[in-house]
Amino acid sequence: MIEYLAQHLWQMWAVIAVVCLILELTAGDFFIICFSIGAFFTALAAVCGLGFYLQLLVFAVFTLISLFWVRPFAQRYLHKGEDNRVSNADALMGRQGRVVETVKADGFGRVQIDGDIWKAVTNESIDIPEGSNVRVIGRESTIITVESLGIEK
Repeated sequence: MIEYLAQHLWQMWAVIAVVCLILELTAGDFFIICFSIGAFFTALAAVCGLGFYLQLLVFAVFTLISLFWVRPFAQRYLHKGEDNRVSNADALMGRQGRVVETVKADGFGRVQIDGDIWKAVTNESIDIPEGSNVRVIGRESTIITVESLGIEK
């Protein structure tokens, strides 16, 4: 069995290349695709009969080349005009959510946005009751500031 795997190592590299391509589809930041490119060239090296350690070297070299050359090019070309893309918690600004624990005027509460529960405060002088719709107007670390939009009926 081991002898078969050693003779057909290119199949493993091809599977790694395909798996990395699939994972890249879920990420979209052109990082995982660099490993796919490295695995592709390593599969070609394995078909040409290079030994395992040389295959590892080919994988490392082509992955690094991809990281430093292909990835920046792809990001520049495919994300043209998106220099100010927001991500993570900054993407919450302006989003609407629902209060799941009353947001006290002088304290904290909890707000659900897209299934995630966030600790929230408000600048308003009255409490925002559970079930109210709110909009995110600010963020300090992992605590969001919200304003009331009314109670859901």
